[in-house]
Amino acid sequence: MSPASVPTGYLNNYRHQDRRKLKPTAISNVVRKSTVNCIWFNTIIKLLSIPLILFSTLVNKAVAQQDSFDIVKYTPLKGWKKEVKDYLTSYTVTDAKTSTWCVINVTKSTASKGSIEKDFDSEWNEFVVKGYDVKEPPVTDTVYEAEGWKIKIGGGKFIFNKANSMALLMTMSGFGKCVSIVVSSNSKTYGNDIQTFLASLDLKKPPFESKQNDTGVNDPVQNNIGSKGSGFGFNTTNFDDGWTSVEKEDWVEVTKGNIRILLHYKHPQADAYNSDIMVAEKNAWNILVAPRYSAAANMNFKPHISWQSIEFADADLTEASTGKKVYVVFFKKHYGNGSGTHLEFIAPDRPTFEKEFGKYNSEETWDKVERMAGYNRFAIGASDLTGTWTNSFSGMTQYVNAYTGASTGADTHASAQKFEFGASNTYKWDIGVASGFVGSVKFQTAKASGKFTVTNPWQIDFSDMEGKPKSFNAYFACSKDARVLWLQDKSYGGYNAFGKAN
Repeated sequence: MSPASVPTGYLNNYRHQDRRKLKPTAISNVVRKSTVNCIWFNTIIKLLSIPLILFSTLVNKAVAQQDSFDIVKYTPLKGWKKEVKDYLTSYTVTDAKTSTWCVINVTKSTASKGSIEKDFDSEWNEFVVKGYDVKEPPVTDTVYEAEGWKIKIGGGKFIFNKANSMALLMTMSGFGKCVSIVVSSNSKTYGNDIQTFLASLDLKKPPFESKQNDTGVNDPVQNNIGSKGSGFGFNTTNFDDGWTSVEKEDWVEVTKGNIRILLHYKHPQADAYNSDIMVAEKNAWNILVAPRYSAAANMNFKPHISWQSIEFADADLTEASTGKKVYVVFFKKHYGNGSGTHLEFIAPDRPTFEKEFGKYNSEETWDKVERMAGYNRFAIGASDLTGTWTNSFSGMTQYVNAYTGASTGADTHASAQKFEFGASNTYKWDIGVASGFVGSVKFQTAKASGKFTVTNPWQIDFSDMEGKPKSFNAYFACSKDARVLWLQDKSYGGYNAFGKAN
């Protein structure tokens, strides 16, 4: 948790949480003035343009131990306090003697709005205008391009606790994705640290790199009709990079050439938490992998312990059903929110696997392997939606004083959203939200009904929602005996998961 003496309002204002509007009370003792030390502000802007030259190379070899969040890799700053949430990772440093502070946030990526200008403007409004009530347009730098990404940086000024402060936004747009780094500080003392952090950035390329269709939405797949008994219109997806996903009883099977990947569904015993990652890895192997093979050689269990630990095992195995000798890699990345998928890679031999994904003990290999979990993605049909789909979220942020440790209150948020899809393409929608500081929580509700249209297998249009038509990107992810409906409001925000209630 960031201290109350550091402006943290935008931490509770992220798009994955129904895009709540920032309340002025989230920033304590703010005194707004019309002037600020422009010499210091311009110095920081000039300083922060330097890393972009370094960043334009998108260096893939780290000179120090790197960390990662979502699609961003970076070298953490020593001595800075780290906090991990589902929607961002933050680093904070304060100095009680000089009353100075700095916060760096790495946000979770969302769908691009189609251009770096639109993405930057949207992120600026979301994180800077709403977060700090900045009125003036941002001071911006040149747009840079590197490895398919476009990068734009801008800054603004505000007053916090009667001290000159600045907020800086670096937005990166490409491959249908948008991600930002948000920096705020009241001192140029941290300029070198900020520069070092930004210069260490490296972006992963999302797994679905494709042309846009005529609706402007990234459409990475060609769809095949589901087989008999699937219960859904689509159970096969042909991706335009050559991979094909097929829904199976206990996993999604992804294939290309002579490589097969099993995206295992959640299993209560295999995915049970164990503080000893080696024990957890061997337990999962024995449940999910071992029963389908008759002999093993050269077996290795090589977990990597980090704040997002990795399970990695490999072996030369013999398939019990065919007698064929294969090379198998077993992998799972444990995300900060507790999620993660067991992936089983089956190749004729080690060289075949390494040609496609790289060698073990390489961040680049782990990134390529990890991205395959995203191939659990299937198109939707109108008849697939019939019934009630629900989504709920809750969270709380506690504020404390950085210098005394005393509590200064807590901000809470909870929401529940429901879609009811009926006959003749009719729907009912409602949402309930409770948010605010404990003791003064406010409740809001909204409802709508009308007609929906599955415009294409990856998009749903609604005739009315909050007084106007809305379009959502959509897809199904498979799980054991069920599917999860993922929806993304095309006007803003990331995907939200909905489970079927009936």
